[in-house]
Amino acid sequence: MQTVTTVAALRRQVSLWQARAERIVLVPTMGNLHAGHLALVSRAHTCGSKVVCSIFVNSLQFDREEDLATYPRTPQEDLDALQHACTDLVFMPEHDEVYSEQYQVDRNIPENPLCRELCGRYRPGFFEGVVEVVTRLFHMVKPDVAVFGEKDYQQLLIIRQLVRDLGLDIHIEQVPTQREEDGLACSSRNAYLDPEQRALAPRLYAELVSVGQQIRSGVHTYTLLETQAAHRLDQAGFRPEYVSIRDGNTLEVAQHESGFIAVLAAAWLGKARLIDNFLVRFR
Repeated sequence: MQTVTTVAALRRQVSLWQARAERIVLVPTMGNLHAGHLALVSRAHTCGSKVVCSIFVNSLQFDREEDLATYPRTPQEDLDALQHACTDLVFMPEHDEVYSEQYQVDRNIPENPLCRELCGRYRPGFFEGVVEVVTRLFHMVKPDVAVFGEKDYQQLLIIRQLVRDLGLDIHIEQVPTQREEDGLACSSRNAYLDPEQRALAPRLYAELVSVGQQIRSGVHTYTLLETQAAHRLDQAGFRPEYVSIRDGNTLEVAQHESGFIAVLAAAWLGKARLIDNFLVRFR
């Protein structure tokens, strides 16, 4: 496994692979790797012949300075895990390397209204930061495939639209959410939970599953289902930002005839902001 910190070194190696017609797969991460990230790397190996994993804590994705300062960083553990997962190259740049003017992104990217919905409503600028850094990484690596997880489902759809808007020949591969044995979605922010909160945290996913099962059984009172689920979470000790039932393909407000539903939620539990979703396919 190679580890590089500059775009020049990254491009040198990727160019050599491309000259041999290798299929390049990118797995973007912010480090502090867990089972969810490693599942992305595992899937990446099935999508191409060379796997590039980036580790970069993108400051543009944080709306509070203290959150950025306390975000868990475990570089050596991450490298050990990626070595064990047979990653071919790890890109670990500094902020100034990624945001150098020479890697400026195309400013003609159409604004995606989805960036202001759901999590975007509560984290202004977050998805714009995602779009900025992912666009730069795509231009730096020029992958054939990029792998993203379903846990960040809104992000996944925004990235798919970004690829379409830029006309990039990159396949976006999605991977199901990896969960702990009790159902809690794997997340770096789970480290913020104390033992009591950690025991309660799986309740978030359980509520989404309950809502999804009711929808699958034919319940169409979506607004009521959202309100009731948010109330139960609040009563349990969460501070819910939203529970929302959306069309799974577009994340527009779900209609009764939608054949694919996404039940999404974001809620605070202590210092941890947890997000999750449950996908319901009818056909």
